[in-house]
Amino acid sequence: MKLRELGALLALAAIWGVSFLLIRIAAPQLGPITLVNARMLIASSVLLLYAIVRRHARPALRASWKAYLILGLLNSALPLTLEAIAVLHLNASLAAVLAATAPLFTALAATLWLREPLTLPKLAGLLLGLAGVGVLVGWSRLPLTITVALAVGASLLSALFYALAGIYAKMAFRQTPALSRAIGQELLAGIVMLPLTLAAPPSTFPALPVIGATVTLALVMTAGGNLLYFYLIDQIGPTKTQSVAFLVPAFALLAGAVLLGEPLMSTTLLGLVIILASVVLVTEVRLRMPHLWVPTAALRRSELGLANAVPFARSAALPTPSRPFRAWPTASAPVYDRHSTRRHTHERSPAMCA
Repeated sequence: MKLRELGALLALAAIWGVSFLLIRIAAPQLGPITLVNARMLIASSVLLLYAIVRRHARPALRASWKAYLILGLLNSALPLTLEAIAVLHLNASLAAVLAATAPLFTALAATLWLREPLTLPKLAGLLLGLAGVGVLVGWSRLPLTITVALAVGASLLSALFYALAGIYAKMAFRQTPALSRAIGQELLAGIVMLPLTLAAPPSTFPALPVIGATVTLALVMTAGGNLLYFYLIDQIGPTKTQSVAFLVPAFALLAGAVLLGEPLMSTTLLGLVIILASVVLVTEVRLRMPHLWVPTAALRRSELGLANAVPFARSAALPTPSRPFRAWPTASAPVYDRHSTRRHTHERSPAMCA
């Protein structure tokens, strides 16, 4: 991963982590449906205007409106509405940690939909993730009422929709630019949700902080977040993009404690650690040892030593370093052992070795 992709990943985690706080500010007055609809319509309008001014490719809505609508429902309308409903009854930190279960649902959906094998580490990760959710909900200071249970279920269901959206985008929009995907999904999903907003508008005119939070959610979190999300999918792939789930809860916990004064409970941190460990198992993250750096001068000395050893080896009737040992004699083509590193095409000529 290059420095540019790493910066995009950190920026995406930061804006998605802070979005839970802004939802908690705007959702109580606007309502979940109105807030989400405003986010999608404002974001799609700004992105469409940007595409027209900069002459970028725009989505082919006439030919592929069904695919864009499905992506918009799975990736924006349904999960964002469920998150806004959950934040009304949960604190922002708890909702963000529950959203980190999205890679778990991605692995489960890929097993059922794409027929990917459910390995033992993935199964252990799924069970560990359920345990982490149990720690978060069972040891939380919030009273375990039916309302809280439904809010937790809404958070987990939104994570499931995000998982399905990632798989669907990978299958249906492989050659579509990120800007076109963002415009198409937000515009069509916003149009579909518009009748619901008009049927139940807010009872009072929103206050200035609510308007500021809504505009920020639309421009930064929805428009900018979608561009960064699809950019990362194109550059580093969906699997590495899922690692943003490791970072979003950390930013949300920090922002909730600093800006909203939410208590940073030990049970919340324990549940976060358990869920992130389950994500590591499900995504099968492997730690790679760094390559050892060898100075160029040392490499040149080794090459000179190899060149000087060739005449001596031939005079002593020994196998030369340029011609590796044979595993066994054969009348057909020569067979060399697995430690051979040089081929006949790179052997030195007799004139070079003289």
